[in-house]
This record gives sequence, structure tokens and C-alpha cells, in this order.
Amino acid sequence: MAVLLVLPALANAPRTTIDLNGTWEFEQTVAAFPPKEFTRKIPVPGLIHLATPRIEEYDKFFKRPEKAEFSGTRNILKLDYTPKYNWYRRTVKVGKEQEGREAVLTIKKSQYVTQVFVNGIDLGTYVECYTPIDVVLTRALKYGQENEILLKVADRYWLPSHAAGGTDKEKEHYLPGIWDDVSLSFTDKMWVSRVLALPNLKEKKVTVKAKIWNLNIFQTPKDPKGDRVQYEVKVYEKKSRKQVASAQGASHILRDQLGEISVEMPLPDPHAWSPDDPFLYTAEVTVKHSGKESDRVERAFGMRDFERRGKSFYLNGEKIYLRGSNITLQRFFEDPDCGNLVWDKEWVKKMLVDIPKSLDWNSMRICVSIAPDFWYDYADEYGLLFQNEWLYWQHHGWDDQIRKEYTDWVWADGSHPSIAIWDGLNENTHQYMGNVLIPELKQLDPTRFWDAGYMTASQLTDDEMDEPHVYLGRPNDKEIKDTPYPLGNLHYKPNIVQELEKSASAQLVNEYSWIWLWRDGTPSKLTIPVYNHYMGSNSTVEQRRAFQAYWLQCETELLRSNKEVAGLLAFCYLTNNYGYTGDWFIGDIKELTPSPALYWLKHCFAPTTVFLNLTDERYAKGQPAHTPGEKLNFTLMAVNDVAQQKAGKVTVRLLNSKGVAVFKDTVPVTIAASDRTEIPYTIKLPKAADGYLLETSFTENGRQDKLLSRRYLKVGKQDQYKFYETPLPENFTGVSARK
Repeated sequence: MAVLLVLPALANAPRTTIDLNGTWEFEQTVAAFPPKEFTRKIPVPGLIHLATPRIEEYDKFFKRPEKAEFSGTRNILKLDYTPKYNWYRRTVKVGKEQEGREAVLTIKKSQYVTQVFVNGIDLGTYVECYTPIDVVLTRALKYGQENEILLKVADRYWLPSHAAGGTDKEKEHYLPGIWDDVSLSFTDKMWVSRVLALPNLKEKKVTVKAKIWNLNIFQTPKDPKGDRVQYEVKVYEKKSRKQVASAQGASHILRDQLGEISVEMPLPDPHAWSPDDPFLYTAEVTVKHSGKESDRVERAFGMRDFERRGKSFYLNGEKIYLRGSNITLQRFFEDPDCGNLVWDKEWVKKMLVDIPKSLDWNSMRICVSIAPDFWYDYADEYGLLFQNEWLYWQHHGWDDQIRKEYTDWVWADGSHPSIAIWDGLNENTHQYMGNVLIPELKQLDPTRFWDAGYMTASQLTDDEMDEPHVYLGRPNDKEIKDTPYPLGNLHYKPNIVQELEKSASAQLVNEYSWIWLWRDGTPSKLTIPVYNHYMGSNSTVEQRRAFQAYWLQCETELLRSNKEVAGLLAFCYLTNNYGYTGDWFIGDIKELTPSPALYWLKHCFAPTTVFLNLTDERYAKGQPAHTPGEKLNFTLMAVNDVAQQKAGKVTVRLLNSKGVAVFKDTVPVTIAASDRTEIPYTIKLPKAADGYLLETSFTENGRQDKLLSRRYLKVGKQDQYKFYETPLPENFTGVSARK
């Protein structure tokens, strides 16, 4: 038996909790019957790849191909391994002092299909994969003795049709296992199941809702059918523990049922939560029954209003432009280098908070997967906004079960101020979800809105936002068959951009740039044709990384320049290194070494900056060389996401292939609040034939950092043009290396 951490949830609290995280025994079987012996150990939380010794078919789940092969999507039913049942076992000693109290096992997240046995008693099977599983153990426990907890977790292959667990056609393997915290709590008869704190900053109030499980049994006609429950809700500042609000009430809850309470409390002089000032409160819910405290639970929350006005997002009454990227966590699970990093808190903080903050990102999309609970705690504490997306790309699940799981998703995670947008599905449509369930869930949580995948105003009764995925310049795209893709031209209006401009809803471009590389610089399974088209088949790793960074910069500038775009989340910050796409790290992912792409994203994601508006002439097809000595007319695109006027200076330079500046000029720039402004500019090109780098450097008044934009030019006739590459600083994120 491992050492257990036994803690009351709060000082002098009626709830006692045993932390069941740690090392469990582990084994696999082909049939759904317990193993005769356990020969492995596994950490909890942790998926089956963390078992030691390794599972028998480990190498089938984690392959390291020498090179990528262009590939379409994968059929989930075509297996290259044997689906097995995964058995987690441990013992826990429950003291005699807990006898007469109610015991509830909570598994925050477990995938796929979890069956619970305690001391040989079957306590139920649960299909939830992304929301907590709560199981009453009271009658199965032996007090004053060791108790065996045995969990059977099935393979994704056996997930039943009704479960709300969609598929991801760019995943090859779905790793099962227990992937969030496990605990055992003891209370009296009233157990607080969920607490949901919903802020209203504008009206200076907070609504606190709670689900209470009445664990009394109704077994004879003489027994009461329900019980009166008294409750008290207190709100504290999290750090200072200063109490700022309180309310009391009573409710009648049927026996062996979940009841709900809701209380609205004024909050005088609330301190707003924002990415720049992530101030937190806590809501403490205490329930009493028969004159004594039965349970007490505390949940952190932030006072913030996130809303849409027209085509823009507003945070706490001020316009906010979402800047950031995507994390496809379920895809990262199948990365051979994933290991236990997802649960390594030092690594997660650096990846999720430190690096994004250094890049001026204020948001992140958790894409086709939600995350372990402590990820949201970090985002709450350090200030990051999430678009939180269920793993639902291809349809899977019956309406009633989708309603059950999505409703509990809101209850379980809805207190996190970091979650700004609920995202029901990716790149798909679902009439029940879009027009029945989402309006219903907005009644439960009116503080947020929902992304309904590819459903737009023509399909939705209430379309608050759309998610256009702006992938441009692919060799097979119809739009570039006759007219080459003008990379770098900020006036380029392909059909998808024209459509998003016409829409009356907020447009969050949460995917763009079909230009992925694996961490060794190899094109991903989907991008081999792209690199071959623009660079040929013999490009080097350094050349591909430079091209990827330049492409990403140009497309980010294109979309950030568009006034009709409410936010921009580049794809993809973290994913499976050997998958269909790729992320922007190089080498060992443990070290989180950023690629050149992240350096240039740092420049083009700055809240206030200036971009060059000019078509690239190095990579873009069909671009003729300029005549030496001619005048070149273009514009500077000044971008300001901040709700105050900004001013600074722009230095324009033209560098030849050796890095020598042959032209330099500095001009002042003033940009109105939350605006985009174009500034005409003309230079006279040099007479020498060469490849040139046109560069702007913007410095805001009162700041030191220089924000760069660049375009490559061809002047005169040459058989092969050479271009100067801007050197990258060693530690441009300012984030220290892993200890």
C-alpha cells in the first residue's frame, strides 16, 4: 500500500479527502475479466503508455518513422494492435472513524469506459471520458481495514455508440487510461457534487450554483421522500482570504437524488479578472442537514465579463483581440516523446503560460480535447483565455448522452474564468447540438457563448461566432490554379476571407497556415506537397524552417490586418510530432526549444505593430523581378489591438544579400485605439541586381523592443537570387531552460 495523503478540504471542514494519485498496480487482458496477477506499475494520473514494464504492444502505439509519407485520414476501425482491457488496482486503508459517513470515489477523467469494483463489488460502468465520474462506495467499504479498488478501463474500440466521444480523423491511436486526479471523500449524508460560480462584473454580482447529492435512502413508505437542507455560501478573495459576500438559504432535496441550489450575491467593488491582472475569488458552499454540517466545498472563480458586440469580443467592457494558438492534447498523447509531460507541472507551466506570455498571446484553443484540471487552474492563476473544445470532430454519441455529458462539462469546468468560449465540435455541423443543446446550455451558463463548429447564421437560430479555418496557398487549391498565391499581399481576398467579412457574427480564425513541420524539420504527412511545390524536393531542414517561419509571419499579418477578424489562433503550438500536422518546437520536446516560427510569431502577434503590405518575391510563384532603379510603391499596415491610441516610429531598411543596408528611413506612426491604418510609402530600388530583404522595425514610444516585418524582393536579372537571412537571438522567449 502506498503512502496516502489524507486531507480535509478546508480547515475544520466536514469533508475528509484521501488523495489516490500515485502508483497503482496495472495489467492488461484481452477478455473483460480481471488478470490473475498484476505484473506492472502505473502512475495515476497517466495513460497506459506510462506502465512499467512497458505494455506488450507499446511499439505499435508509438512509431518513429524515418520520414513522413503523404497521407489522408485514418479509419478508426482499422487497428494495427489488439484492443485490450486495462486494469488499475490499489488498496487503501479506511479508518474506523469514517464508519457511518458517506464515501464517494471521484475520477476526474478516465477514457474509455470505466468500470469500478471495490472489494469485489461491481459499482457501475461509466462511459464519460472528459467529465468527472462520482461513485458512492459506502456500502462496499471495510472500515478499519484495507480495501481493494479495481478499475477496468476499456479501449476506444469498445466505446459504445451512445457515448459523447467523437473521433479525430487525424489521430491514429487513442490511448486509454486514467488521465486526471482520483480521490476518495467522506462526508455526512449531503455531498456537494458540483459548484458553478458565474460572475456578472457589470452588475457587480455573482451567481453561485451547486449540485447536492442527498445520499439518504428512501426505502420504506414511512421514510421521508426528501430532506430539508440548509446552505451557506461565502465569497472570499483567494489570496487574502478576506470575506466579501455571503448568503444563506434552504432547499428540499429528494432522497438518493441530485438537487440544485442557486444564490445571487452582490459583490461590492469587485476586482476584475483579466489576462493582465488574473485576480481570483473563491466561493465556499457549506451544506447542513439535521443540525450539523454535512459537507463544504470551495471553488475558485474570477469576476470577468466576456461578450460579443457586433463582430468583436469584449472583456470587462473593453474590446479585446484574441491572439494565440492551439494545443491538440489528445494528439500529443500519441507522441512517442509525450511521456508524463502532460502531468509535469513545471513543464506544463513553461509550455502553457511562460512561453505564450512571452509571445504576447492572451488565449489558447484546447483543440479536439479538453485538458487535465490543473491546466485550467494555471490559466486562471496566470491569466490566459481558453476556447475549450470537446473531442468531437466526426459524429459519435446519442443526443441524450451528449446533453448529459456536455451539461456536466459546464458544471464541472464552468467556474474557471480562463474558459471564455465553449466549443462543441470541430469542423462539422450538428443540428441538435447547434439549435437545441447549445441554447439550453446558455441558460445554465449565460456568461459565455458557444462555437458550433462550421455552423453559421444560415444553420443556427443564434450565431454569435464562427470559426473560419483559413488555409491558403495549397498546390491543389482551386483559387491558385490560374492566379498564384500572393503570399505577403495583405489585400488578398480569397473566398473564405470574403465570406468572413460578410458575416455579422464574430469571426475567430482558430486555424490557419497549412505549413507544418515535424520537430526534425521534416514536412508532416499533409504538407509534403506544399514544400515540394514551393521549395522543390531537395530543400534542407534550415531552409524549410526559414520558409515555414516566413509563411506563418505573412499569413498572420494578412489576417491580423483584417478589421473583420475578432481573433487569431495559429495552428499548431503543440501536437503529435509524427502526425498529420506539426508544432513549433525542435528537438526534444522536454526542453521546449522554440523553432524559428515562434520567433517570427512573436513579432507579428505584438498588440501594437506595423506590417509591410507587399507580395513576396522569393517563394511566391510567378513574381517578376523589378527593374533596377525603379520606384516601388507599397503600404505600411499599422495594427493596434489596444483600446488606447498608440504612437511610435517605423524604420524602413533594404538589405542586400550580404546583409548590408542600402536604404534606411524612419517615419513616425500614430495608430488610433483598436484600429488598422494603412500608410503609403515609396522607395527607389537600387541599381545593383540582387536579392533584397525589405524590413520594417517598429518601436512604440516608451518601449525598447523592435518589432520586425519583412518581404523578399528581386531586383534585376540573375540566374539564382540569394537573400539575407535575419539572425535569430538564442533565447528570444526570455524563458529559462528546463532544470
